[in-house]
Amino acid sequence: MATTLEPAAGCAACSRRRFLAATGGAAFAAPFLLRDAAAATAEKRIAPMGPASKYVPTIRMAFVRRKEDYGILWPGAVYDGQAALRRYRKELGTAALQLGIDLAVRQHPLYSLPEADQWIAECKAKKPDGLLLVALDRQQHAWPTAKKVVESGIPAVVFAPVGTAFTTNTASLASVPGSFVCSTDDVTRAIYGMKMIRAAAKLREMRLVVVKGKERKDSEVKHFGTSLRYLPASDFLEEYNRTPLTDEVRQIAAEYVRNATRVAGASKEDVYNGVKSYVVARSLLEREEGDGITMDCLGALGRTKVSLPCIAWSRMLDHGVPAACEADLGAALTHALVQFLFARPGFQQDPVAETSKDCLIGAHCTCPTRLNGFSRPPEPYRLSHHHGNRDAVPVPTWRPGQRMTVADILPSNSDATPPQMYISSGEVVDNVSVPPAGGCVVSVMVKLDGVTELLAYPGFHQVFFYGDFAKHLRQYCQLFRIEALVV
Repeated sequence: MATTLEPAAGCAACSRRRFLAATGGAAFAAPFLLRDAAAATAEKRIAPMGPASKYVPTIRMAFVRRKEDYGILWPGAVYDGQAALRRYRKELGTAALQLGIDLAVRQHPLYSLPEADQWIAECKAKKPDGLLLVALDRQQHAWPTAKKVVESGIPAVVFAPVGTAFTTNTASLASVPGSFVCSTDDVTRAIYGMKMIRAAAKLREMRLVVVKGKERKDSEVKHFGTSLRYLPASDFLEEYNRTPLTDEVRQIAAEYVRNATRVAGASKEDVYNGVKSYVVARSLLEREEGDGITMDCLGALGRTKVSLPCIAWSRMLDHGVPAACEADLGAALTHALVQFLFARPGFQQDPVAETSKDCLIGAHCTCPTRLNGFSRPPEPYRLSHHHGNRDAVPVPTWRPGQRMTVADILPSNSDATPPQMYISSGEVVDNVSVPPAGGCVVSVMVKLDGVTELLAYPGFHQVFFYGDFAKHLRQYCQLFRIEALVV
């Protein structure tokens, strides 16, 4: 059942104009008509504010080749190694600058195995976040050097342009944990290797604010190194109760209603209160210097009249701040990883099998709208009640036919056991209308590649996101020693 964007009969749904008239008041209507920046209070923007936002990842890079002319041996006299060196130095240097990476490039190529040993020893002493080796040769010490780099214990990316490797060179390194080998002329694959190193470094430095329970404490996620700052749920409630209905809250609420295709059920107060929860969460992030946030939302707020953070989390995700529901640490890490690698938000959901269509439905009540990317226009959305007939929720329309990916990180509680990641890819099929169906109001139906046993689809709170990135995630898992569970 596709979600209709036309107003339904009766009072259950109304157009934006009818909504403004019904909720009456100029105090609510006026902000939606004020488009002049001078006439409205400027919004205080949200962004990650913790250690990860300030951390600059470091990568040490070197080229490897013979010192003399190539001659008859591959890559042969036809290969202009000097031109290739200049090209890749420039392109990878530019990419590092754009990614905010400190890329330390060895001035001269590694011309011998002793030079390679010395460079690797220097790298170990400097403790960078990763290594990048660019092969400009197939002969002599080139691939023994690559093997040493991969075995260094530092996450290693090996970029081998066409002509610098046979499969006999790459086979022994293809599946080595801690490595990513790309044999291609496509330099964007080496850049993706840099992105993976950057993402892991950011995850390690990240501070995640966890609003749950009654105790303030600090902890850490094993393997990833992510810091956890636990705050009592009462912190959120107290901050909410002292947060006034400001012009900024009215302006943001105005934006949501103005841009919605329709409003169904949610009242003026629902939208205001949802935006207040966003302002509260933003204040907690700022106070605790957090890079992301998650909350035991139903446990902390489910029996109160305080708005659940559905608008808050949707807005944070749209602005590149990892925000996970129900204090789910795995979902929070998955959100962050997707953002760091692919510059777009994801949708944390509860999986539901649709057995007549062999599809999976992802259902939840908070979803970002900028599914195509942070710098891209949002998808159309309507405003609805939460499935509990309370609060206000943006319900974006997912684009049927759009390729998508599923990711779900399962952290490990043991240093001896690696974390895992469920990975699938597929295509958006439909947006399920809720009601008449029951469940969470954002319900996205997808057809997964090669998956037919949906009743036993593994995991929970998996993250859906736009784009076909299953292979990319498998490569990340290999580089950072995560067990990839491809479904």
